Amino acid sequence: MTVGRRATRLAPRRAAGILAGMWWRRRNNASDSADEAPRPLREAIRLARIDSAERTGVVVELRDADIARLEILNEALDPLFADIPPEMETFDRGVARGDTPRLWIDAVAHVHMGRDKLIYRFVRDGRFGREVLAESSEVPEIAAAVTRYVARRIVEREQMLAGRKDGDDAPSRPPRRRGRTLLVFLFGVVVGAAAVLAAAWWSVRVP
Repeated sequence: MTVGRRATRLAPRRAAGILAGMWWRRRNNASDSADEAPRPLREAIRLARIDSAERTGVVVELRDADIARLEILNEALDPLFADIPPEMETFDRGVARGDTPRLWIDAVAHVHMGRDKLIYRFVRDGRFGREVLAESSEVPEIAAAVTRYVARRIVEREQMLAGRKDGDDAPSRPPRRRGRTLLVFLFGVVVGAAAVLAAAWWSVRVP
């Protein structure tokens, strides 16, 4: 009887313990599943960062490729710029590294790569917009176009300097003689006044 009573008393305790353990395990499993559940915003941010990094890498690679092609053209132009007289300060050649790399020839003309990253575009900015001077994927053709442009600029500068020199050598106009003009004006005033007085005197004497 005593053993039966003890078993009867322990049974509820064991059942409560078993239930508590089952509840705890369910709670832990629920928390683990909640942590492992996918979070849409966090996953979207992660994918966006990956995409941005890939695009940035592509942009950097394309820009570096443009700079490399412009450097090749820049080296091809070394003999041309070596022949330019040192007193010609109009040309300031150099590769500008930026969002759009450019090989500047002077203050208004430069070469950049086209959208396909294979064609050189030699352009000049003027008062009426941008003018395309040459387009080609071949370095010698663009180098020839730059050579013609430099030659025209040198000739234009020579003509401008020649025009200034001719203007300095031209005989200057003799200065106007303002004193003589003033004397002529005063003489006319005196003559006119004398004529008026003479006419008035004559009208008084005539009956």
